[in-house]
Amino acid sequence: MRYIEHSPDLPGITDIISRVEERTCTLRWRWPEGLQAVYIHKGPGGGDHLEEDSCPPGGLKLYTREEYKANGGYHDRLEEIGLVVYTVLARVTENGETLLVRQRDGANLATVSAGKALIRYAIHAKRGLFRKEQTVHMTITAEVPVGREVLCYVKKHGGYPADKEDGILFPFVQDFAPGRNALPPIEIGRDDRIRIFFTDGPKYGRYYELVPE
Repeated sequence: MRYIEHSPDLPGITDIISRVEERTCTLRWRWPEGLQAVYIHKGPGGGDHLEEDSCPPGGLKLYTREEYKANGGYHDRLEEIGLVVYTVLARVTENGETLLVRQRDGANLATVSAGKALIRYAIHAKRGLFRKEQTVHMTITAEVPVGREVLCYVKKHGGYPADKEDGILFPFVQDFAPGRNALPPIEIGRDDRIRIFFTDGPKYGRYYELVPE
């Protein structure tokens, strides 16, 4: 499988439109007459046109005209955050070889915004009647995978911390999968309080929204 440049005698993708609803992107485009299948590439926004060595076969998804008709377009779940670029490449064959038509006009590109991914957190403390410590249970509920380096928790004696510098900062030791992540309970002092923060607010605040439950 290799790329060839688009020319007037080769099919090209046009009139591509996109829509994002509840983190699902729907793509529709005009199929050239006779074209039976395309390959779709998905990558981060801000890059240049695809190059042969930047898009190996494993990074392309085959999608047929029959699938397109049956599904009313192409539907893809957005696990990413920020800008995402879809490239739809016409697939043709020549002497038994699969060829992908590269279009330099950008008519086969669609850029969508996956927006900020929501991260919800909950902190529940249980105190024993005669104990000097309390047991804290934390849960992180994420829409997309979140690396352990994104979040931290801060412990402060005598009140809730206002920011990550207002107390003792602790890193998380595991990544967070999409869905609900229940963390192992921890023991803290009876008068200690905990909150969860971004490790780097300006950096990660562009991609995630952190909301208490």
